[in-house]
Amino acid sequence: MNLAIVGATGNVGRKILEVLEKKELKIDNLYLVASSKSLGKKIKFRDKEYDVVDLDNFDFSKVKITFFAAGKKISKEFAEKASKKSLVIDNSSFFRMDPEVPLIVPQVNSKDLRNMKKNIIANPNCSTAQLVIALKPLHDLFIIKRVVVSTYQSVSGGGKEPMDELIEQTKLALDGKKIDSKNFTKQIAFNAIPHIDVFSDDGYTKEELKMSNETKKILDDKINLTATCVRLPISISHSESVNLQFEKPFSLEKVKEALNDFEGCKVIDQREDGGYITPLEAEGRDETFISRIREDHTIKNGLNLWIVSDNLLRGAALNAVEIAEKLIKNNFYGK
Repeated sequence: MNLAIVGATGNVGRKILEVLEKKELKIDNLYLVASSKSLGKKIKFRDKEYDVVDLDNFDFSKVKITFFAAGKKISKEFAEKASKKSLVIDNSSFFRMDPEVPLIVPQVNSKDLRNMKKNIIANPNCSTAQLVIALKPLHDLFIIKRVVVSTYQSVSGGGKEPMDELIEQTKLALDGKKIDSKNFTKQIAFNAIPHIDVFSDDGYTKEELKMSNETKKILDDKINLTATCVRLPISISHSESVNLQFEKPFSLEKVKEALNDFEGCKVIDQREDGGYITPLEAEGRDETFISRIREDHTIKNGLNLWIVSDNLLRGAALNAVEIAEKLIKNNFYGK
């Protein structure tokens, strides 16, 4: 099994390597691919040092599966070319709503891998990935009619530069110095910004529309979803306050049992001080955590949840590697 990672020197690329380190996936040859500015860099993987190779000159016929983790612009330019010679798992937003490209969270809709027509599989938006993995077992039991979600997203969702700027801004704020934001629309340190991605004509941001469109494509196009996405001064992990309305009656006992039994979910829900998960505790962990499970007494069949997950894992690297594992297990790659 030969693999390549495009964007191997970036946040998600390095996370993919971390996930592969922990997995038992047999890798015969690994190619770490990046732009020419990263040439000369070396990255260690499984006790061996690998040279970073140039994307412009890389021969994708050398590999069975290629992970793209370098952003929308690179995927737009290179992914379809690569897919002629290798199966592509793309972490960017470029192919997500393409009807010929399956949008996959393996625990939720791996059956859609059979619909692959371009030899490309898309990874969902990080906030969507953790949401649908919690919604799936509940939708199967009670049928979700409507979702209202407010996200509290870490700066790592924007990449390494926003992470570095959060640290820089925090130091400046504590020293009482002037802050000029580079990667944010306003100061992020000690603040909350209700704006992720660009605005559409109806006032929603692209991040909010992604959550609605991607949830429909992955889970069920009959689900109505409205979102408000907020950036917080947190390094890693996204949190979501979620309000659901089901078609069928439910019990909290069955909700908790369904979530705990579903692969990738873990319920931490004690009604006491600290009996819930925060972004800091989710960092570096594979699970999607669900807390604050309670009935919404203002609507029929209403439920409230608090969902937290490491966005670089569930929303990107881990999800991508699990797609690869599913493909290999079922001999889908190369078809």
